[in-house]
Order: sequence, then structure tokens, then C-alpha cells
Amino acid sequence: MSASPPEGVSVDDDKITPEILKIAGVVVLGAIMSILDVTVVNVALPTFQTELSSTDEPLKYATVAWTATAYMLALAAVIPLTGWAADRFGTKRLYMTAIALFTLGSLLCATAWNIESLIAFRVLQGLGGGMLMPLGMTIMTRAAGPHRMGRLMAILGIPMLLGPIMGPILGGILIDQASWHWVFLINLPIGIVGLVYASRVLPKDSPEPSERLDVVGMLLMSPGLALLLYGISSIPGEGTAMAAKVIVPAVIGVLLIGAFVVYSFKPQHPLLDLRLLGNRNLRVSLIVMFLFASAFFGALLLVPTYFQQVHGESVLMAGLLVAPQGIGAMLTMPIAGALVDRIPVGRIVPFGFIGILVGMFGLATSTDPGTPYWHIIGWLFVMGLGMGGTMMPIFTSALKTLTNQEVARGSTLLNVVQQVASASGIAVISVVLTNGMQRGSVIPGSDKIPGVEDGLTGAQLAAQSYTDNGGGLVEMLGVTPDQLQAGFSDLADAFSQSYWVAFAVLLATLIPVAFLPRKSEPAHLLDDEGKPPVVMH
Repeated sequence: MSASPPEGVSVDDDKITPEILKIAGVVVLGAIMSILDVTVVNVALPTFQTELSSTDEPLKYATVAWTATAYMLALAAVIPLTGWAADRFGTKRLYMTAIALFTLGSLLCATAWNIESLIAFRVLQGLGGGMLMPLGMTIMTRAAGPHRMGRLMAILGIPMLLGPIMGPILGGILIDQASWHWVFLINLPIGIVGLVYASRVLPKDSPEPSERLDVVGMLLMSPGLALLLYGISSIPGEGTAMAAKVIVPAVIGVLLIGAFVVYSFKPQHPLLDLRLLGNRNLRVSLIVMFLFASAFFGALLLVPTYFQQVHGESVLMAGLLVAPQGIGAMLTMPIAGALVDRIPVGRIVPFGFIGILVGMFGLATSTDPGTPYWHIIGWLFVMGLGMGGTMMPIFTSALKTLTNQEVARGSTLLNVVQQVASASGIAVISVVLTNGMQRGSVIPGSDKIPGVEDGLTGAQLAAQSYTDNGGGLVEMLGVTPDQLQAGFSDLADAFSQSYWVAFAVLLATLIPVAFLPRKSEPAHLLDDEGKPPVVMH
């Protein structure tokens, strides 16, 4: 499928024109909706337990957690279809459809009358949200051309970085000041503006409906990816990777994906074109992205939890304390984007990784309950500086040597890898934290508490002590201040161990980082237009 640039946009010009900035604005709006929604809803889960219960008893957490799981599974199922659908129907048409689905799903979620209806409407939301990011990357890449891709990708990276930080803040404000319905209603004005904006700004589509849908590939890849992610995401709740709830769906998912890999080289136009892995830049970037995303996002998710459990901060305050990480990234991301358009990415990303490693090292050594906030915030800021020079340059390196025809499939492949990486990292690092909290002696009498068969360690009790229920347990068990303080020390050690695991993975990521391109090479984005390759840095 080919999309002609809008009037005033030249795909091989070096300037970022107002027309291109308008296109970037559309993509950023879509990214904000889909990324913020994930973290905002996570904050609302305890509220769903009481508000959507049909009895006086709160719903089980495992039940309301399906509002997040259903969204993720829908996301995973639709992402592999995005590349084919973009080529078949056109990026503008499909992007507007995705915004409409997400907005409609948000409206229906706000009208949910019980937990079952909310879960069903979240699936509809996920079908739209899953297409927004890969389509946004495709649109940005085609609008940018080879000379300004880094700067445009930096713009797209802002909501990707701020989503995990702003989500808890926004969710806390909406639930405290209004109601849980506004967690979804907030998407309506953004979605409506996005639809109108996209209809006027995005270039007209010229789809070439010659490719048939790879039905066999869809029946293998979409459910395979969804089952794999479901199994991986069940690890924290089960506390082990050996539970049936983890192994059964994960193994079936791996088998389906494996069957897809074998099959995908047979059709001319497979659902996910693994032939693109023959492109060295894309292949190396995917390896870097997988390791980086699993370690970074897995550890970043723990930081607000650390402030809440070790220091007793509210959800809102914990989100604000993590904000310096996003501020640091916003400072370096535009600089890195401009440099990527002029300097080979292999000469930029290593410096970003140094910042991330220094920041993660600092976090791992600063979990003690007595650590001053300014100390932790400083390390988060340094990590953010490194993050801004890392993530979007990797995306740029992956896509800039693909042809116009390959960009949609390449973007889809990147998003699939990122989803699996993030879910894997969050699951593994959460289990490391959980296992760390289980070390230590069990508090006498805690094994008599209903639903707590093995009793509570000092770290587990400390993690709950700032809640009403946890405070009651401290009094009931007669835990002394010294015992509780020892529990907080053990809890801090568990967080430290989790950060060290992330640090080790990030350190290992330096190996594939060394293989990122360090010399200028030709970009092939214009090849489909009959123009010669452009030398890229």
C-alpha cells in the first residue's frame, strides 16, 4: 500500500514542516489514549472491587484484574493483523477506525453495569488500542522520510515514556475527585478530536487490495501470542512459572507461534513477514528492544510500588515522585532524535545506556527506608536522561532502512516484540520481588489468619502495613516497632534484588548494542517511489 504525502510535505526533505507536525499531533493523540489507559485502569482496580460488586462483599482481585487482562489479550490478538490491514485498507482509514473503536469502547466501559460487561467492553477497547501504536509508527515513518525520522520518532516517544508515569497520577485524581467512570470518559473528547483531526490532516490512502488475508497465519499467530502473554502475565499472581495456569497457556502459545514461524515462509504475504529479519538493522534492533524493554519497564513498574509500600505514599504522590524520570527523558529525547538523523545510531545508544545503567545501579543501592527522596529522585532523573537517548533511536534504526512497503509490517513486528518483552519483564521481576518478600521468619500467629496458610513474613506484613487492613494486622499480631522496622528492611532488600536483576539484563544488552550500525548506510524508504537510496547516518 502506498500513501502519498500531504500537500507541502516532501518525503526526502530535511525540514520538519508544519504539515508534518500536524501529522505527528494526530499520532501522539492516539498514543496518549492507548498508553495512558493501561496504567489509569490499573489504579482503578481496587475501586472496581467495591463499586461493581452486586453484594456487600468486594469482588475478588483476580476477577477485576480481568479488566486489564482482557484489554491486553485483545491488544495481542489484533497487533499481528495490523500490518496486513494497513496495506489492504490504507493507514488513514484504519487509524480512524482504531480511534473510533477505542473511543466507542471507552464510552461503553463508562456505562458498564457489572464486572462482566466491563470486561467485554475492555476487549473492544483493546481491539482499537492494539492498532494505534503500530499504525502510528507507520504513519510517522512515511511522513518523516529518511532525513528526519529520528526527530519525528522522538515526538512519538513522549507519550510512550510519560504514560506509565502520568497514568497513576491521572487515575488517582479522577477517582478521588470524580468517579471511576471518568477513567474511561476522559478518552471521549480526545477520541473525538483525534477523529476530526485525522480526517483533515492524514494523507489520502491509495490502497492496493491485492494481498489476501493470511487466514492460517492469523489462526496460529493471534491466539498464540494472546495465550503466551496470558501465561506470562499469570506468573506474578501464581508466584511461580511452574503453575498450570502459567504453563498450559504459555506452552500452547509457544507451539502455535512456533508453527507460525515454520509456516510463515511459505505464503508470499504472511501475516507477520519474518523475512524482514534478513534486514540486519531490524534484527539487531529487535534483540536490543526485547532485552531493554523487559528490564527497563519491568523495573520501572516497581518504583511507584516502592514509594507506596516502603514509604507509605499515596498513589498520586508515588506517581509525582516518579515524574523526574519522565522529565529527564523529555530533555534528551529531542536531542537524540536530532542526532539520529545525522549520526549513526550505534554511536548514540551506548551513551544512553550508560545513563540507564548508572540510574539503575543507583536505585538498587538506594532502597533503604531511610534513603532521602532527593537521592532516589536524582537516580530516576539520570535514568530518564539515558532513556531519552535510547528507546526511540532503537525504533528509528529498526525502521529507517526498510522500504515504504515494508514499514507497516516492520512496525507490527516491533510492537509484537515490545508487548512480549514488557509482559515478560514485568512477570519475572515481580516474581523476584515476591520471592524476596517471602524470605525471613514467619510472624508468630500470622498462619492463623484466614486465607494466609503459610503465614506472613516481616517483609510481607510491612508491605501491607500502610493500608487499613495491614495496620489492623500489625495490632492484632502484636508486632513491635523494631519487628516492623526489620520487616521494612527486608522489604527494601527485596526491591533492591529486583533492581539488580534488571541491572544485569541491561548490562547484557550492551552486547547486541555493540552491533548497532556505527557507519552511514543507505535508507530504502524511497525505493518504492522509484527514487535511489539515500545515504543515512
